[in-house]
Amino acid sequence: MLSFRLLLPLAALLALTRPAFAQFDPEPEGKSRPGVVHPAVGQKMHVEDRINVAFLARKQQFAGGDEASRDTDVHSPKSVNIHPSGEKYYVNSLEGGKTVVYDFATNQKTRVILHEFDDDDEGLWAPDSGLFHFNHSYTHPRRFIGKPVESTFSHDGRYLWVPYYRRSYDLNAQEPSAMAVIDTQVDSVIRLFETGPLPKMVATSPDGTRLAVTHWGNNTVGLMDISSDNPDDWHYLASLVVDYELKLNFSLKAKVDRDVNSGYCLRGTVFTPDGRYLLVGCMGGGGGIAVIDLADNRYLGRVLGAMPNLRHIVIRNDYIYCSINNAGYIQRVPLDVFLECCSELDGDKKRTVRLDDWDSCKVPAGARTIEVAPNGRYIFAACNFSSCLAVVDARELKLLGTINADSYPVGLDISRDGRYVFTTSQARSGYGGNAVDIFEIEYLDGRIKSYFEWLPAVAALRAAGAESTRAAADTLLAR
Repeated sequence: MLSFRLLLPLAALLALTRPAFAQFDPEPEGKSRPGVVHPAVGQKMHVEDRINVAFLARKQQFAGGDEASRDTDVHSPKSVNIHPSGEKYYVNSLEGGKTVVYDFATNQKTRVILHEFDDDDEGLWAPDSGLFHFNHSYTHPRRFIGKPVESTFSHDGRYLWVPYYRRSYDLNAQEPSAMAVIDTQVDSVIRLFETGPLPKMVATSPDGTRLAVTHWGNNTVGLMDISSDNPDDWHYLASLVVDYELKLNFSLKAKVDRDVNSGYCLRGTVFTPDGRYLLVGCMGGGGGIAVIDLADNRYLGRVLGAMPNLRHIVIRNDYIYCSINNAGYIQRVPLDVFLECCSELDGDKKRTVRLDDWDSCKVPAGARTIEVAPNGRYIFAACNFSSCLAVVDARELKLLGTINADSYPVGLDISRDGRYVFTTSQARSGYGGNAVDIFEIEYLDGRIKSYFEWLPAVAALRAAGAESTRAAADTLLAR
Protein backbone atom coordinates (compact mmCIF):
# COMPACT_ATOMS: atom_id res chain seq x y z
CA MET A 1 0.00 0.00 0.00
CA LEU A 2 1.11 3.55 -0.61
CA SER A 3 2.88 4.89 2.43
CA PHE A 4 1.41 7.64 4.62
CA ARG A 5 4.92 9.06 4.68
CA LEU A 6 4.09 10.48 1.28
CA LEU A 7 1.90 13.06 3.00
CA LEU A 8 5.05 14.78 4.19
CA PRO A 9 7.20 15.57 1.15
CA LEU A 10 6.45 19.26 0.71
CA ALA A 11 7.77 20.46 4.05
CA ALA A 12 10.68 18.02 4.03
CA LEU A 13 11.79 18.92 0.54
CA LEU A 14 11.56 22.66 1.13
CA ALA A 15 13.62 22.31 4.28
CA LEU A 16 16.36 20.64 2.28
CA THR A 17 16.59 23.36 -0.31
CA ARG A 18 16.90 26.59 1.71
CA PRO A 19 18.41 28.96 0.97
CA ALA A 20 17.47 29.30 -2.68
CA PHE A 21 20.32 30.50 -4.84
CA ALA A 22 20.69 32.81 -7.80
CA GLN A 23 20.92 31.70 -11.42
CA PHE A 24 24.63 31.40 -12.04
CA ASP A 25 27.32 28.89 -12.88
CA PRO A 26 30.96 29.91 -12.58
CA GLU A 27 32.78 29.54 -15.89
CA PRO A 28 35.81 27.26 -16.16
CA GLU A 29 38.91 29.42 -16.66
CA GLY A 30 39.42 30.44 -20.28
CA LYS A 31 36.06 29.14 -21.47
CA SER A 32 32.77 30.81 -22.33
CA ARG A 33 29.48 29.63 -20.85
CA PRO A 34 26.90 28.28 -23.35
CA GLY A 35 23.74 29.67 -21.76
CA VAL A 36 23.79 27.59 -18.58
CA VAL A 37 20.88 28.23 -16.20
CA HIS A 38 20.24 27.05 -12.67
CA PRO A 39 16.80 28.41 -11.66
CA ALA A 40 16.06 29.28 -8.07
CA VAL A 41 13.90 26.84 -6.16
CA GLY A 42 10.43 28.28 -5.67
CA GLN A 43 9.77 29.55 -9.22
CA LYS A 44 6.26 28.82 -10.49
CA MET A 45 4.19 28.44 -13.64
CA HIS A 46 0.45 29.12 -13.55
CA VAL A 47 -2.27 28.48 -16.12
CA GLU A 48 -5.60 29.82 -14.88
CA ASP A 49 -8.18 27.13 -14.08
CA ARG A 50 -5.82 24.46 -15.36
CA ILE A 51 -2.54 23.80 -13.59
CA ASN A 52 0.13 25.15 -11.27
CA VAL A 53 3.73 23.96 -11.47
CA ALA A 54 6.29 24.83 -8.78
CA PHE A 55 10.02 24.08 -8.69
CA LEU A 56 10.08 22.33 -5.34
CA ALA A 57 13.58 20.96 -4.77
CA ARG A 58 16.75 19.66 -6.38
CA LYS A 59 19.69 17.35 -5.88
CA GLN A 60 22.86 18.57 -7.61
CA GLN A 61 26.63 18.76 -7.81
CA PHE A 62 27.21 21.58 -10.28
CA ALA A 63 29.65 24.41 -9.67
CA GLY A 64 28.17 27.10 -7.45
CA GLY A 65 25.28 25.01 -6.14
CA ASP A 66 24.15 25.44 -2.56
CA GLU A 67 25.38 22.88 -0.04
CA ALA A 68 21.90 22.02 1.25
CA SER A 69 21.00 20.27 -1.98
CA ARG A 70 24.47 19.04 -2.93
CA ASP A 71 25.00 15.33 -3.62
CA THR A 72 28.27 14.21 -5.21
CA ASP A 73 26.66 10.97 -6.39
CA VAL A 74 24.56 12.95 -8.88
CA HIS A 75 27.02 12.66 -11.76
CA SER A 76 25.61 13.01 -15.27
CA PRO A 77 22.13 11.78 -14.24
CA LYS A 78 20.51 10.18 -17.28
CA SER A 79 17.14 9.00 -15.98
CA VAL A 80 14.89 8.84 -12.92
CA ASN A 81 12.32 6.20 -12.00
CA ILE A 82 9.78 6.57 -9.20
CA HIS A 83 8.95 3.24 -7.60
CA PRO A 84 5.32 2.13 -8.15
CA SER A 85 4.76 2.24 -4.38
CA GLY A 86 5.69 5.93 -4.37
CA GLU A 87 8.04 5.37 -1.45
CA LYS A 88 11.38 5.95 -3.19
CA TYR A 89 12.98 6.93 -6.46
CA TYR A 90 16.03 5.84 -8.43
CA VAL A 91 18.46 8.08 -10.32
CA ASN A 92 20.88 6.60 -12.87
CA SER A 93 24.15 8.55 -12.74
CA LEU A 94 25.66 7.54 -16.07
CA GLU A 95 29.21 8.84 -15.74
CA GLY A 96 29.27 8.01 -12.05
CA GLY A 97 28.48 4.34 -12.71
CA LYS A 98 25.84 4.42 -9.96
CA THR A 99 22.14 4.15 -9.32
CA VAL A 100 21.26 6.41 -6.40
CA VAL A 101 18.22 5.61 -4.26
CA TYR A 102 16.27 8.31 -2.41
CA ASP A 103 13.43 8.21 0.06
CA PHE A 104 10.49 9.97 -1.60
CA ALA A 105 9.07 11.50 1.58
CA THR A 106 12.29 13.00 2.95
CA ASN A 107 14.39 13.32 -0.23
CA GLN A 108 17.23 11.69 1.70
CA LYS A 109 19.62 9.29 -0.01
CA THR A 110 19.18 5.75 1.29
CA ARG A 111 21.56 3.77 -0.89
CA VAL A 112 24.13 4.04 -3.68
CA ILE A 113 24.23 1.01 -5.97
CA LEU A 114 27.64 0.71 -7.64
CA HIS A 115 27.75 -0.83 -11.11
CA GLU A 116 31.30 -2.10 -10.73
CA PHE A 117 32.03 -5.79 -11.26
CA ASP A 118 34.97 -8.17 -11.17
CA ASP A 119 35.66 -11.91 -11.09
CA ASP A 120 34.02 -12.25 -7.69
CA ASP A 121 30.67 -11.34 -9.28
CA GLU A 122 30.63 -14.26 -11.71
CA GLY A 123 27.64 -15.77 -9.88
CA LEU A 124 25.47 -12.79 -10.85
CA TRP A 125 25.66 -13.56 -14.58
CA ALA A 126 22.84 -15.35 -16.35
CA PRO A 127 23.87 -18.21 -18.66
CA ASP A 128 25.25 -17.04 -22.00
CA SER A 129 22.42 -16.65 -24.52
CA GLY A 130 24.72 -17.07 -27.51
CA LEU A 131 23.16 -14.00 -29.14
CA PHE A 132 25.87 -11.41 -28.50
CA HIS A 133 29.46 -11.68 -29.71
CA PHE A 134 32.61 -9.67 -29.01
CA ASN A 135 34.48 -8.05 -31.91
CA HIS A 136 37.77 -8.00 -30.04
CA SER A 137 39.42 -10.16 -27.42
CA TYR A 138 39.60 -9.01 -23.80
CA THR A 139 41.42 -10.77 -20.98
CA HIS A 140 38.76 -10.00 -18.40
CA PRO A 141 35.54 -8.93 -20.20
CA ARG A 142 33.51 -9.11 -17.00
CA ARG A 143 35.68 -6.68 -15.08
CA PHE A 144 34.17 -3.27 -15.71
CA ILE A 145 32.14 -0.31 -14.50
CA GLY A 146 28.74 -0.04 -16.17
CA LYS A 147 27.29 3.29 -17.27
CA PRO A 148 23.55 3.13 -16.42
CA VAL A 149 21.13 4.72 -18.88
CA GLU A 150 17.37 4.09 -18.58
CA SER A 151 15.33 1.72 -16.39
CA THR A 152 12.07 -0.19 -16.20
CA PHE A 153 10.29 -1.94 -13.35
CA SER A 154 8.92 -5.46 -13.53
CA HIS A 155 7.02 -7.84 -11.24
CA ASP A 156 4.89 -5.08 -9.71
CA GLY A 157 7.98 -3.04 -8.84
CA ARG A 158 10.02 -5.85 -7.29
CA TYR A 159 12.79 -5.53 -9.89
CA LEU A 160 14.42 -2.61 -11.68
CA TRP A 161 16.22 -3.35 -14.98
CA VAL A 162 19.15 -1.06 -15.82
CA PRO A 163 21.08 -1.33 -19.12
CA TYR A 164 24.59 0.09 -19.47
CA TYR A 165 25.59 2.46 -22.26
CA ARG A 166 28.86 0.53 -22.37
CA ARG A 167 31.30 -1.35 -20.22
CA SER A 168 34.06 1.02 -19.05
CA TYR A 169 36.84 -0.60 -21.11
CA ASP A 170 34.78 -0.48 -24.32
CA LEU A 171 35.82 2.99 -25.52
CA ASN A 172 33.49 3.11 -28.54
CA ALA A 173 30.57 1.00 -27.31
CA GLN A 174 31.09 -1.62 -30.01
CA GLU A 175 31.06 -4.74 -27.85
CA PRO A 176 28.22 -6.48 -26.01
CA SER A 177 27.23 -4.37 -23.02
CA ALA A 178 25.26 -5.56 -20.02
CA MET A 179 22.07 -5.03 -18.04
CA ALA A 180 21.68 -5.23 -14.28
CA VAL A 181 18.61 -6.34 -12.36
CA ILE A 182 18.15 -4.58 -9.02
CA ASP A 183 15.99 -6.19 -6.35
CA THR A 184 14.14 -3.16 -4.98
CA GLN A 185 13.41 -4.90 -1.69
CA VAL A 186 17.12 -4.79 -0.81
CA ASP A 187 18.34 -2.28 -3.45
CA SER A 188 21.22 -4.34 -4.75
CA VAL A 189 22.10 -6.04 -8.04
CA ILE A 190 20.98 -9.67 -8.05
CA ARG A 191 21.39 -10.56 -11.76
CA LEU A 192 23.40 -9.53 -14.82
CA PHE A 193 22.57 -10.16 -18.47
CA GLU A 194 24.65 -9.54 -21.56
CA THR A 195 23.12 -7.24 -24.17
CA GLY A 196 23.98 -5.98 -27.62
CA PRO A 197 26.16 -2.88 -28.04
CA LEU A 198 25.08 0.42 -26.56
CA PRO A 199 21.66 -0.41 -25.10
CA LYS A 200 19.74 2.74 -24.20
CA MET A 201 16.05 1.95 -23.76
CA VAL A 202 14.35 -0.89 -21.90
CA ALA A 203 10.62 -1.61 -21.56
CA THR A 204 8.32 -4.11 -19.85
CA SER A 205 5.23 -5.54 -21.55
CA PRO A 206 1.79 -4.62 -20.13
CA ASP A 207 1.27 -8.14 -18.75
CA GLY A 208 4.77 -8.18 -17.24
CA THR A 209 5.89 -11.32 -19.05
CA ARG A 210 8.31 -9.83 -21.57
CA LEU A 211 11.07 -7.31 -21.59
CA ALA A 212 12.68 -5.50 -24.52
CA VAL A 213 16.11 -3.87 -24.57
CA THR A 214 16.87 -1.62 -27.52
CA HIS A 215 20.44 -1.43 -28.83
CA TRP A 216 21.24 2.03 -30.16
CA GLY A 217 24.63 0.71 -31.19
CA ASN A 218 23.80 -1.69 -34.03
CA ASN A 219 20.08 -1.62 -35.01
CA THR A 220 19.04 -4.62 -32.92
CA VAL A 221 16.45 -5.30 -30.21
CA GLY A 222 16.67 -8.01 -27.56
CA LEU A 223 13.50 -9.77 -26.36
CA MET A 224 13.32 -11.61 -23.05
CA ASP A 225 10.91 -13.93 -21.28
CA ILE A 226 10.56 -12.71 -17.68
CA SER A 227 7.23 -14.40 -16.94
CA SER A 228 8.60 -16.42 -14.03
CA ASP A 229 8.91 -15.07 -10.50
CA ASN A 230 12.28 -16.85 -10.30
CA PRO A 231 15.15 -14.78 -11.78
CA ASP A 232 16.95 -18.03 -12.68
CA ASP A 233 14.24 -18.71 -15.26
CA TRP A 234 14.54 -15.41 -17.15
CA HIS A 235 16.08 -15.79 -20.58
CA TYR A 236 16.41 -14.24 -24.02
CA LEU A 237 13.95 -15.22 -26.72
CA ALA A 238 15.58 -13.47 -29.67
CA SER A 239 17.75 -10.63 -30.91
CA LEU A 240 15.99 -8.98 -33.84
CA VAL A 241 17.54 -6.83 -36.55
CA VAL A 242 15.84 -3.63 -37.73
CA ASP A 243 16.53 -3.73 -41.50
CA TYR A 244 20.29 -4.26 -41.21
CA GLU A 245 22.81 -4.93 -38.47
CA LEU A 246 25.52 -2.33 -38.17
CA LYS A 247 28.98 -3.88 -38.49
CA LEU A 248 31.27 -2.60 -35.75
CA ASN A 249 35.04 -2.48 -35.98
CA PHE A 250 36.08 0.83 -34.46
CA SER A 251 39.41 1.81 -32.98
CA LEU A 252 40.34 0.61 -29.53
CA LYS A 253 42.26 3.83 -28.85
CA ALA A 254 40.65 6.75 -30.73
CA LYS A 255 37.21 7.98 -29.64
CA VAL A 256 34.32 7.73 -32.14
CA ASP A 257 31.08 9.67 -31.68
CA ARG A 258 28.66 6.76 -31.23
CA ASP A 259 25.76 9.09 -30.47
CA VAL A 260 25.51 9.75 -34.20
CA ASN A 261 27.40 6.91 -35.92
CA SER A 262 24.89 4.23 -35.01
CA GLY A 263 22.58 3.45 -37.93
CA TYR A 264 18.95 4.08 -37.02
CA CYS A 265 19.91 5.12 -33.45
CA LEU A 266 17.08 3.06 -31.96
CA ARG A 267 15.60 4.82 -28.92
CA GLY A 268 11.96 5.13 -27.78
CA THR A 269 10.54 1.67 -27.01
CA VAL A 270 7.00 0.71 -26.02
CA PHE A 271 4.69 -2.31 -26.12
CA THR A 272 1.19 -1.81 -27.47
CA PRO A 273 -1.49 -2.21 -24.78
CA ASP A 274 -2.65 -5.56 -26.18
CA GLY A 275 0.91 -6.88 -26.17
CA ARG A 276 0.80 -7.68 -29.88
CA TYR A 277 3.50 -5.29 -31.10
CA LEU A 278 6.70 -3.71 -29.89
CA LEU A 279 7.29 -0.21 -31.29
CA VAL A 280 10.80 1.24 -31.50
CA GLY A 281 11.58 4.81 -32.55
CA CYS A 282 14.36 5.43 -35.09
CA MET A 283 16.03 8.64 -33.94
CA GLY A 284 18.48 8.60 -36.83
CA GLY A 285 18.89 7.05 -40.26
CA GLY A 286 15.68 6.85 -42.25
CA GLY A 287 13.49 7.64 -39.25
CA GLY A 288 10.06 6.22 -38.53
CA ILE A 289 8.90 3.65 -35.99
CA ALA A 290 10.09 0.05 -36.25
CA VAL A 291 7.41 -2.58 -35.65
CA ILE A 292 8.03 -6.03 -34.14
CA ASP A 293 5.26 -8.62 -34.15
CA LEU A 294 5.37 -10.41 -30.81
CA ALA A 295 3.11 -13.23 -31.99
CA ASP A 296 6.17 -14.79 -33.64
CA ASN A 297 8.97 -12.42 -32.54
CA ARG A 298 9.47 -11.09 -36.06
CA TYR A 299 10.53 -7.66 -37.30
CA LEU A 300 7.95 -6.39 -39.78
CA GLY A 301 9.24 -3.01 -40.96
CA ARG A 302 8.90 0.71 -40.28
CA VAL A 303 5.95 3.08 -40.23
CA LEU A 304 7.12 6.39 -41.69
CA GLY A 305 5.54 9.84 -41.58
CA ALA A 306 6.48 11.23 -38.17
CA MET A 307 9.05 14.03 -38.07
CA PRO A 308 12.72 13.01 -38.09
CA ASN A 309 14.76 12.67 -34.89
CA LEU A 310 11.99 10.88 -32.97
CA ARG A 311 13.26 10.29 -29.46
CA HIS A 312 10.60 8.94 -27.06
CA ILE A 313 7.26 7.12 -27.43
CA VAL A 314 4.38 6.67 -25.00
CA ILE A 315 0.89 5.26 -25.50
CA ARG A 316 -2.02 6.81 -23.58
CA ASN A 317 -5.60 7.92 -24.23
CA ASP A 318 -5.72 5.60 -27.28
CA TYR A 319 -3.00 7.73 -28.90
CA ILE A 320 0.67 7.22 -29.66
CA TYR A 321 2.66 10.28 -28.50
CA CYS A 322 6.21 10.95 -29.70
CA SER A 323 8.83 13.55 -28.83
CA ILE A 324 10.82 15.08 -31.68
CA ASN A 325 14.17 16.12 -30.32
CA ASN A 326 15.96 18.65 -32.55
CA ALA A 327 12.97 20.60 -33.86
CA GLY A 328 11.09 20.50 -30.53
CA TYR A 329 7.69 18.92 -31.17
CA ILE A 330 5.27 16.48 -29.64
CA GLN A 331 3.35 14.47 -32.23
CA ARG A 332 0.47 12.08 -31.87
CA VAL A 333 -1.66 9.73 -33.97
CA PRO A 334 -4.64 7.54 -32.97
CA LEU A 335 -3.43 4.12 -31.88
CA ASP A 336 -5.98 2.27 -34.04
CA VAL A 337 -4.83 4.18 -37.14
CA PHE A 338 -1.23 3.27 -36.42
CA LEU A 339 -2.12 -0.38 -35.84
CA GLU A 340 -3.80 -0.51 -39.22
CA CYS A 341 -0.46 0.47 -40.73
CA CYS A 342 1.27 -2.25 -38.72
CA SER A 343 -1.05 -4.83 -40.27
CA GLU A 344 0.08 -3.69 -43.72
CA LEU A 345 3.72 -4.48 -43.00
CA ASP A 346 4.84 -7.95 -44.00
CA GLY A 347 8.54 -8.39 -43.41
CA ASP A 348 10.50 -8.80 -46.63
CA LYS A 349 7.47 -8.19 -48.85
CA LYS A 350 6.65 -4.70 -47.58
CA ARG A 351 9.16 -3.08 -45.26
CA THR A 352 7.71 0.44 -45.00
CA VAL A 353 4.32 2.13 -45.00
CA ARG A 354 3.66 5.84 -44.66
CA LEU A 355 1.27 7.46 -42.19
CA ASP A 356 0.79 11.21 -42.57
CA ASP A 357 -2.11 11.84 -40.16
CA TRP A 358 0.03 13.11 -37.28
CA ASP A 359 -1.07 16.01 -35.07
CA SER A 360 1.81 18.24 -33.98
CA CYS A 361 2.49 20.64 -31.12
CA LYS A 362 5.52 22.92 -31.08
CA VAL A 363 7.44 22.84 -27.81
CA PRO A 364 10.87 24.26 -26.94
CA ALA A 365 13.82 22.66 -28.74
CA GLY A 366 15.36 19.44 -27.57
CA ALA A 367 12.22 17.52 -26.54
CA ARG A 368 13.55 14.38 -24.86
CA THR A 369 11.59 12.24 -22.38
CA ILE A 370 7.83 12.78 -22.22
CA GLU A 371 5.15 11.45 -19.88
CA VAL A 372 1.38 11.80 -19.79
CA ALA A 373 -0.22 12.73 -16.46
CA PRO A 374 -2.22 9.91 -14.84
CA ASN A 375 -5.46 11.78 -15.55
CA GLY A 376 -4.53 11.82 -19.24
CA ARG A 377 -5.00 15.60 -19.54
CA TYR A 378 -1.43 16.88 -19.62
CA ILE A 379 1.88 15.95 -21.20
CA PHE A 380 5.17 16.88 -19.56
CA ALA A 381 8.32 17.13 -21.66
CA ALA A 382 11.97 17.57 -20.69
CA CYS A 383 13.33 20.05 -23.24
CA ASN A 384 17.09 19.72 -23.36
CA PHE A 385 18.29 22.56 -25.59
CA SER A 386 15.88 25.02 -23.97
CA SER A 387 16.54 23.92 -20.37
CA CYS A 388 12.92 23.76 -19.33
CA LEU A 389 9.96 21.55 -18.48
CA ALA A 390 7.13 22.00 -20.97
CA VAL A 391 3.44 21.40 -20.16
CA VAL A 392 1.09 20.47 -23.01
CA ASP A 393 -2.69 20.08 -23.07
CA ALA A 394 -3.07 16.45 -24.16
CA ARG A 395 -6.62 16.93 -25.44
CA GLU A 396 -5.98 19.92 -27.69
CA LEU A 397 -2.28 19.14 -28.16
CA LYS A 398 -1.44 22.72 -27.25
CA LEU A 399 1.53 24.11 -25.34
CA LEU A 400 0.29 25.63 -22.07
CA GLY A 401 3.59 26.91 -20.77
CA THR A 402 7.11 26.17 -19.56
CA ILE A 403 9.10 26.38 -16.35
CA ASN A 404 12.88 26.66 -16.19
CA ALA A 405 14.93 23.61 -15.26
CA ASP A 406 18.62 23.08 -14.61
CA SER A 407 20.44 23.08 -17.92
CA TYR A 408 20.05 20.19 -20.33
CA PRO A 409 17.22 18.02 -18.88
CA VAL A 410 16.93 14.58 -20.50
CA GLY A 411 15.09 12.18 -18.17
CA LEU A 412 11.63 12.56 -16.65
CA ASP A 413 9.18 10.60 -14.53
CA ILE A 414 5.88 11.39 -12.85
CA SER A 415 4.44 10.03 -9.60
CA ARG A 416 1.45 7.70 -9.84
CA ASP A 417 -0.94 10.34 -8.51
CA GLY A 418 0.51 12.99 -10.83
CA ARG A 419 1.56 15.28 -7.99
CA TYR A 420 5.29 15.31 -8.70
CA VAL A 421 7.41 15.45 -11.85
CA PHE A 422 11.12 14.67 -11.64
CA THR A 423 13.67 15.59 -14.31
CA THR A 424 17.35 14.76 -14.67
CA SER A 425 19.83 17.20 -16.21
CA GLN A 426 23.12 15.97 -17.64
CA ALA A 427 26.21 18.13 -17.88
CA ARG A 428 27.45 19.03 -21.36
CA SER A 429 31.21 19.45 -21.91
CA GLY A 430 31.63 20.32 -18.24
CA TYR A 431 28.82 22.89 -18.15
CA GLY A 432 25.42 22.88 -16.48
CA GLY A 433 23.49 19.73 -15.67
CA ASN A 434 24.38 17.34 -12.89
CA ALA A 435 21.02 17.93 -11.24
CA VAL A 436 17.76 16.20 -10.38
CA ASP A 437 14.87 18.68 -10.31
CA ILE A 438 11.59 18.07 -8.50
CA PHE A 439 8.42 19.89 -9.53
CA GLU A 440 5.11 19.88 -7.65
CA ILE A 441 1.98 19.84 -9.77
CA GLU A 442 -1.37 21.24 -8.64
CA TYR A 443 -4.32 20.41 -10.86
CA LEU A 444 -7.09 23.00 -10.89
CA ASP A 445 -9.62 21.11 -13.00
CA GLY A 446 -11.25 18.75 -10.54
CA ARG A 447 -9.02 15.69 -10.18
CA ILE A 448 -7.74 14.26 -6.91
CA LYS A 449 -5.38 16.86 -5.50
CA SER A 450 -3.69 15.26 -2.50
CA TYR A 451 -2.72 12.02 -0.82
CA PHE A 452 -5.33 12.76 1.85
CA GLU A 453 -7.87 11.86 -0.84
CA TRP A 454 -5.68 9.42 -2.73
CA LEU A 455 -4.73 6.94 0.01
CA PRO A 456 -8.24 6.26 1.37
CA ALA A 457 -9.55 5.85 -2.19
CA VAL A 458 -6.88 3.26 -3.00
CA ALA A 459 -7.51 1.48 0.31
CA ALA A 460 -11.24 1.32 -0.44
CA LEU A 461 -10.59 -0.29 -3.82
CA ARG A 462 -8.28 -2.85 -2.23
CA ALA A 463 -10.98 -3.67 0.31
CA ALA A 464 -13.47 -4.04 -2.54
CA GLY A 465 -11.33 -6.72 -4.16
CA ALA A 466 -8.62 -5.07 -6.23
CA GLU A 467 -5.85 -7.65 -6.56
CA SER A 468 -2.99 -5.23 -5.91
CA THR A 469 -2.21 -1.65 -4.98
CA ARG A 470 -1.16 -1.06 -8.58
CA ALA A 471 -4.50 -2.36 -9.88
CA ALA A 472 -6.38 -0.16 -7.41
CA ALA A 473 -4.34 2.89 -8.42
CA ASP A 474 -4.92 2.23 -12.11
CA THR A 475 -8.66 1.99 -11.50
CA LEU A 476 -8.67 5.23 -9.56
CA LEU A 477 -6.64 7.12 -12.16
CA ALA A 478 -8.91 5.95 -14.96
CA ARG A 479 -11.91 7.69 -13.39
